[in-house]
Amino acid sequence: MSTVPARGVLIVSEADDLHAAAMVATLREQHAMTPLRWDLRDFPREPGSFRLGAAGVERSLAGLAGLDEVGSVWWRRPHPSSVPAGVRADDNAYRQAECDAFVQGLLWSLGAQWINDPGNDRIAHRKIVQLDTARRAGCTVPDTLVTNDPDEAREFIETCGSRVVFKRTGTSRAEFSETRLVGTADLDRLGSIRWAPTTFQRYIDPECDLRVVWVDGQEWAVRIDSRAGAGRVDSRLDTSVDFVPTLLPAAVSKSLATLMGTLGLSFGVLDLRVGLDGEYYFLEVNPQGQFAYLEIKTGLPIFTSLANLLVYGDGAVSGW
Repeated sequence: MSTVPARGVLIVSEADDLHAAAMVATLREQHAMTPLRWDLRDFPREPGSFRLGAAGVERSLAGLAGLDEVGSVWWRRPHPSSVPAGVRADDNAYRQAECDAFVQGLLWSLGAQWINDPGNDRIAHRKIVQLDTARRAGCTVPDTLVTNDPDEAREFIETCGSRVVFKRTGTSRAEFSETRLVGTADLDRLGSIRWAPTTFQRYIDPECDLRVVWVDGQEWAVRIDSRAGAGRVDSRLDTSVDFVPTLLPAAVSKSLATLMGTLGLSFGVLDLRVGLDGEYYFLEVNPQGQFAYLEIKTGLPIFTSLANLLVYGDGAVSGW
């Protein structure tokens, strides 16, 4: 690991994000560094400027002293700018576009290490991109249909030869949407997917679930004993069962490395499921996924690993 720290760290996230707060504490305690934090919703209430001239470039955002000295950015959970609504919808759209273009351009023009690159992050959030890229990377992916055609969905469910789950196709900050098994009542409501394309997937009966925090090639894998709890369909929020650090088979690690490299992600939280057939199934990757509870449950030094990546460009942790 390099011993030369980055020039400075910027965390772009919600003001009340607990992961961002924990990273600030980690950087202070382990690297004697106080990072900058910015919630994009503070703009345009707080002023900002970009100046370019013979003397070079100068960026400023109120409350972010030293923005031009930032060498590493954690693009954690960015919001759009928060523009007060006016009378005319066209005026609102114009102001929103101008504010987003300014603050995003101001930050994205920084010659910094990005975790993750905003463009790659945006593309990787698309579930269809993830699934197809995972398949090409050598991951095993359950039979899947993403559609807004009720007839296609009904045929898939009837011919799958197994139980089928359904889940949302997009991502947002709306209420958490649980993965659920398709039931009789759901079949009666298939017409509603016309206006909300839905992901249908062959249900994999689990031996266990795995949540893997990827930090630039460093895998922090946790085995979740999902068969013992109430969340066998969707174990992500079931913290009542055992969480145990584990290692992945070499072939699975190789496929995940190919997947993350192709997506251009240096960080992500991956969900895998080990089926009763012993196969490791890829379910999804969240470039801004939650992981604090994994460290709390297992003691794995995930925040330390990510802090090392932000400061040194290397997520390795001594002794692990």
